[in-house]
Amino acid sequence: MEENVFNRMAKKYDTEERIELATVIADEIKKSIAEKQYHSILDYGGGTGLVAFQLADRFEKGWIVDASEEMIQVAQAKIEQQQLKHFKAMEFNLAEEDNLDVYADIIILSLVLLHVPDIETLLQKLSTRLNPNGILIIADFDKNEKIQHPKVHNGFTEAEINQALNHAGLRDTEMHTFHHGSNIFMNQDASLFIATGKK
Repeated sequence: MEENVFNRMAKKYDTEERIELATVIADEIKKSIAEKQYHSILDYGGGTGLVAFQLADRFEKGWIVDASEEMIQVAQAKIEQQQLKHFKAMEFNLAEEDNLDVYADIIILSLVLLHVPDIETLLQKLSTRLNPNGILIIADFDKNEKIQHPKVHNGFTEAEINQALNHAGLRDTEMHTFHHGSNIFMNQDASLFIATGKK
């Protein structure tokens, strides 16, 4: 198994730029869930919790799940520091294991699918962890032809995301672009979309 690159980055992950982008994403997620009361949230690929902790006060229970042990250590330290007793950080990789015993009203993937070779399988696995009437929320980059990398998707089209959400058995899918930024994706200007699908 190759080394998880995010383990190396964990301690220095929370840069000013990443915090800024996480705030933009968290604010957009808040708009997506504003109309209804939800009780639990699972942030899959949640890293150090940059997005999830900005949403923590809206939920009674929350989990940050990430395949990187080092990222989870940083997230756990924040949970203790901020006394977020209703949150838990867990190391887990759904791409390799299936026994994640967590179910939530909201599942978010913020800048995660970029790094996932098989997005449809992951979304299918996550949809089974959604409570009835729960929502899966994806925040990621729009397709960007300027970016070429062997291990990272160069963003996604609306058709790709809708197909993946539909294959995961989700309905009422929606997607829109909400942010344009300079040098935010592999040192290229890029735009972010948010997509939702309901269980």
